[in-house]
Formats: sequence, C-alpha cells, structure tokens
Amino acid sequence: MSIKVPIGIESFDKLRSENYYYIDKTGFIEELLQKSFEVNLITRPRRFGKTLTMSMLASFFDVRTDSSQLFSELKISENTELCQLWQNQWPVISLTWKSVEGLSFDDAYAMLSAAVSDLCITHYYLLNSENVNIVDKTVFERLSQKTATREEVKNSLHTIMRMMRAHFGKPVILLLDEYDVPLAKASEMGYYEQMLDIVRGILGKALKTNEFLKFAVVTGCLRIAQESIFTGTNNFVADTISDERFSEYLGFTESEVKCLLADMGFSDHAEEMKQWYDGYRFGSIEIYCPWDVLNHVNRLQDTPNARPENYWRNTSHNAIIRSFMNRTDLAVNEKFECLLAGGCIREKICENLTYDTLHASESNLWSILYLTGYLTLAETSRINHDVFLKIPNQEIRSIFADTVVAWFCDKVSAMDRSELFAAFWQGDERALTEQLSELLFDTISYHDYQESYYHAFVAGLFAGAGYVVESNYEYGLGRPDLVIKDRENRRVIMIEMKHSKNEQQMAEDCRKAVEQIDVKAYARKVLKGFRTVICFGIAFYEKECLVRKF
Repeated sequence: MSIKVPIGIESFDKLRSENYYYIDKTGFIEELLQKSFEVNLITRPRRFGKTLTMSMLASFFDVRTDSSQLFSELKISENTELCQLWQNQWPVISLTWKSVEGLSFDDAYAMLSAAVSDLCITHYYLLNSENVNIVDKTVFERLSQKTATREEVKNSLHTIMRMMRAHFGKPVILLLDEYDVPLAKASEMGYYEQMLDIVRGILGKALKTNEFLKFAVVTGCLRIAQESIFTGTNNFVADTISDERFSEYLGFTESEVKCLLADMGFSDHAEEMKQWYDGYRFGSIEIYCPWDVLNHVNRLQDTPNARPENYWRNTSHNAIIRSFMNRTDLAVNEKFECLLAGGCIREKICENLTYDTLHASESNLWSILYLTGYLTLAETSRINHDVFLKIPNQEIRSIFADTVVAWFCDKVSAMDRSELFAAFWQGDERALTEQLSELLFDTISYHDYQESYYHAFVAGLFAGAGYVVESNYEYGLGRPDLVIKDRENRRVIMIEMKHSKNEQQMAEDCRKAVEQIDVKAYARKVLKGFRTVICFGIAFYEKECLVRKF
C-alpha cells in the first residue's frame, strides 16, 4: 500500500487526521516552553517547515479544540504534566502574512486588511460574548468588514487579543507566520517605508508590554534589526540558522531521512538524496530541505528510477543571485567561480538586517544568500567575525549555474557582437582567439571548466542574434558540437570543441578537433540551399582558448 506523502500540506490537523506520513517534530513544543520568552522570532529559509510548525502549535494550544487524538503516540504526549497545563488550554491567534504583497502600497495594504478580516471572521464568536465591551465589538466589526481606519488596523491584533482575554479569562498566544513577507515585497516594489509603518504599528502594539499576551511565536526568512520593528519588546529572543535551540525541528535530520527512505523502500536512494538535498547547517546540525525530500520520494513512488531534480527552484525568489552579478562595483566573479567549483569563501555575516539596506554592501548580499538558504556554513569555526560559506548541495549549485547562464546570455545580447561575428564569418583565427579569451575572462565559469561549460558559452554568444543554433545534430559521419546557420545569407558555421588538460595541450587538442571535422566529414552534409560552410576547431583551458579554421 502506497504511503501518503504530504506534498504542500501545511495543516497539522489535515496531515494527522488523514494519515499522511509525519516525521515527529512535536519535541519543538517542549523546547519552546522550557524557556519562557515572551516573543520568539524564528527565521529559516523558505520550504523548511515553518508554516506546518505554526499549525502544529495552534492545534496543540488552542482552547477551542480538542487535539488529544492528533497528538497521541507522538513525542509530546509522553509529557503528561506539560500536556495537562498547556494542551488546548489557551486562546490562540494564528495568522499568516504569506500573501500580503502587491505592486503598490494600496494593493498590499488591501491584502493586509483582508488578512485581518479573515482573522476576525475566525473569531466572530467574540461579538456574542457578554464579557467583551461594546467599543471593541464596534471596531471588530469594522475590521471584519474591511472598513476600519488605518489606526484601527495598526491596533487590530491588540484589540482582538483584548477581546479574547475578556472572553476566555486568559492571556493569548500569538502565532504570526511569514511576518517579513510584506516588507520583502515592499522593498522590491518601492513602498518600503509605508509598509514598515503599518507592520511596526501592528507588532508594536501586539508585542510590547501587552498584558493580554501570554507569549508570541513569529516566523520569517530574515531577522529584521530589532530597532526597526521590535524595539522596546520585552523578553525577546531570536533563533536563526546560526543558533542551536531549534536546529533539529525545522528541516529533516539525516537519521529522519534514512528512516523515511527505509519506510518507503527507497534506502538505495540515500546517497543521491544527500548530494542533492542535504548540506544545510543549522546550528551545528546538518539539515535536509524537507520540501525537496518529500517531492523526490513522492516522485520515486511513481517512477522508481527517477533522478533527482530541482524542486526548490520555483519556490523561492532567485533574483538575489542575479543582483550580485549585475553589480559592477563588486568584484564577486572569482568568489562565484570558487563556490561553483565546490570551494568555500570567507565572509562577514550580519544577521540583523533591514530590507531597505539589503543591497547596501557586499557583506549584506552574502549575508542574504546565507540566511535565505543559497549558502551555508562550510564549517563551524570562525576567524574573528568571519565565517566560511559554501553552496550546500547539487540542487542549489544548479540554481547558481542556471543563473550564471542566463546572466551571461543577457550580458552578451546587450553587447555589440558585430566584430566577433565578422571574425567567425571571415575565418579570422587570431581575432577569434583573442576575443573569445577576453569574453571568457570576463564571465563566470561553472561546472569546474567541464566541456559542457564551454559548449554553453559558445552557444550563448550566438543566442538572440538571428541565427539558428543546433547542438550535437547529426552531420556527415558524426555530430559536431555546434552548428550555426545564417539562413538570410545562406551560410553555416560548424564548431568542434575540446577541453584541454593544460595550456600546453591546447595546440594538439585544437589539431584533433580540426582533424575530427575532416574525418567525420561534417561539412559534406549541409542542408540544401546553403552556399558557404566554415568549420572551426576550438580548444579551451580554463579562461584561454585557441581557434583553428579547417
């Protein structure tokens, strides 16, 4: 019988009640309650289980439900004393700002108002409570109908918490998921200060010296500097990917992945799973991305021989990598090449950022890549305030490589390539050797200078220039690496490439490439109508090339 894999299910109640596979993370609850912090900010990259964790907390604490069956046989149920004191004993506000975004401030503010309205509808029973005062009820109705003033929206969480405290006679547990999404989107679209004013207002009233608050758990991607939003918040603690406290609870540990694979009958896929989806270091523990692991296991159930692929690509915003490459004032090309080749770089990391200063320095940019999961610690040791960073796994390396290819193609398409094309059509070996070597020096290499890198490099030079580019098509007695067709002028370029082991080998490899063109008779089978065929052998070594015309 196929095991139900919970792809995209962020509701703890649904996951447990419908018998989906669940890796027990309820130890998080006990860890959370061991130290009594009034405000707990937990930051992790996207797709590491923050929302499911918040749903689990809501299910466990909410006084309006009975979740004993959902938590039976899980680790937390073994602590009967804790469960008696906390399970379904407290009023809970649970909301997410995941969808609070827009092209303009007005659009985003409307989404925020809608989130507050949905929260009010969830707690509409408060309007019938005899213990809630009429003034709060009047404001509550305006919030639910999305007609409240901006000041009332800023005070919305505080108002609802006061009403719940009056109704239940107990302070409220606040669970706010993805608190920084509105600010991230606002920073991108240019209304950051306006949105910051709203977010600071809402959280300021809800978290600072609030007699109606039992405690709060707030999650997001980045820890925004405390003075920007959380200033004055008492008993505040932040847990980031550098900290130990919750390191094992968001994401999968290696033992958990091995157990999952064994339960599914896919233990023989453990090594590929590790290469592609492991490598994140949270605190001192290596963590797998749960989104990737579950997606790949689900695919293996349908296709047992399925190869790993990139499941994270479309779930997170990859523009930050591109923003590095577009910065001409930063000398980062060599660092990118080092990372793509499997090496590590030494950088200063700042974990207290604000979205309006993310791009203010190179240090901030490396910090974002670290905090959002594109880079991880290569080792736990530090030198002064510096850390060593690396790409965590094959999946993220493929995102970097694809971004490099797109960046190079865009960069080349904006260049004046007329001299380069003229050199190709004129068969000018010296000019091509010089120009291609210059371009290689100016771009970012990846795949550790494998032949596929040079193949993509040369193909990218002709992209978007009106040529037909064919890769490894059959001609004559073989398949030349690239065939470039200029249909308008009825002419063709054929290219055979070699990757040399050292600089001294380039001349010999170039000769072999030209010889292959002759032996394989590539030029003898060209589509009818083309009048001119020019063939080249090209040898590459690191950032140098040698071109010879056949």
